[in-house]
Amino acid sequence: MSGIPHDHYEPSTSGGRWLHKRLPIVGLLYDTLMIPTPKNLNWMWIWGIVLAFCLVLQIATGIVLVMHYTPHVDMAFASIEHIMRNVNGGYMLRYLHMNGASLFFVAVYAHIFRGLYYGSYKAPREITWIIGMLIYLLMMGTAFMGYVLPWGQMSFWGATVITGLFGAIPLIGEPIQTWLLGGPAVGNPTLNRFFSLHYLLPFIIAGLVIVHIWAFHTTGNNNPTGVEVRRGSRAEAERDTVPFWPYFVIKDLFALVVILVVFFAIVGFMPNYLGHPDNYIEANPLATPAHIVPEWYFLPFYAILRAFTSDVWVVQIASFVTGGVIDAKFFGVLAMFGAIAVMALVPWLDTSSVRSGRYRPMFKWWFALLVVDFVVLMWLGAMPAEEPYATFSLIASAYWFAYFLVILPLLGVIEKPLARPETIEEDFEAHYGPVDDALNAGSTPAE
Repeated sequence: MSGIPHDHYEPSTSGGRWLHKRLPIVGLLYDTLMIPTPKNLNWMWIWGIVLAFCLVLQIATGIVLVMHYTPHVDMAFASIEHIMRNVNGGYMLRYLHMNGASLFFVAVYAHIFRGLYYGSYKAPREITWIIGMLIYLLMMGTAFMGYVLPWGQMSFWGATVITGLFGAIPLIGEPIQTWLLGGPAVGNPTLNRFFSLHYLLPFIIAGLVIVHIWAFHTTGNNNPTGVEVRRGSRAEAERDTVPFWPYFVIKDLFALVVILVVFFAIVGFMPNYLGHPDNYIEANPLATPAHIVPEWYFLPFYAILRAFTSDVWVVQIASFVTGGVIDAKFFGVLAMFGAIAVMALVPWLDTSSVRSGRYRPMFKWWFALLVVDFVVLMWLGAMPAEEPYATFSLIASAYWFAYFLVILPLLGVIEKPLARPETIEEDFEAHYGPVDDALNAGSTPAE
């Protein structure tokens, strides 16, 4: 648990003491709820509870949906229609599950970009960041496999395209692709494999989430200033922090309610808005859709995958140097996974001694451009693989890699940061005045 001095759980009854000596679960929950939290956390720190809610929602609705789903190519599509038409509340369960995945990715992208802006990946939180990226990768895998289960046109052809990427890997690609498919092409063994993994991975994600929470409770929360909580004495720590309960629990619950109002409005009034109409057509291996598009949350990386064609000079050089081992298809796969890898490596790519982007004037502009770049890549991933979209995708992909591999390391050398507050307390009082005045005025301890 965090090294910040604070009260620990002390059982007040003989039964509580007996349990605490044998299984200190109540103490663990108490320490988690009462952990000292930097008092200056702003509204970008609400995404954790949204992600926790989404994980519980997806597991709960998924378990019920599985009771009525048949993982067989001849019956999968019909079983989905059965859920939608005949199961009591089945349509609502499916729409909650479908749109819950989208809310999950909205929250995780906000969570990641908040971490990138405020430097939540910097020492001593590198392990927390790496675990978070592993969770993100598992989320992507789980979501992709889930998208295949309805066995509609986009499900089938999406699986065909994505599993085909593994075949581009030299030497080992074909065996990996065959293992994933369970045969030479997408079929019943593929559906069974994906169904099994889609059901299993959320529980692995849940385990990693526990480790993720444990990791940041050990190092303490980051905050908008990037200044660490004082740990010299309990009195100093208390001037920088407030207990997680009730202050931030209530704030997070309020934010969750606001987000869920929007979420349930979408589920109730426009549940198919983020989906693709072709997935309401049963899978047909003999009819290829005019435009194969993954779910919106995969689109930025899909755009990067398609950007590197055989006409791109970087691909031509790589192919020449490796004697044709790295062709355009394999280079695209490397670029797609590399785009995620550079995010995971950001603790070592960012050379600045300043943690928070709030005090880095040049960084702010480059980071804002990165956010715009991500949205543009998302749009380009939904566009046809033709001009001018192909050129735009290449430019946007180049900036993504340039930001992490060139701009971020250089900024740490050339950028002159602004003056930072000495303590979290100083930053808090700069926004709200002295603590007593802020409390008397009815302010909450957040931006």
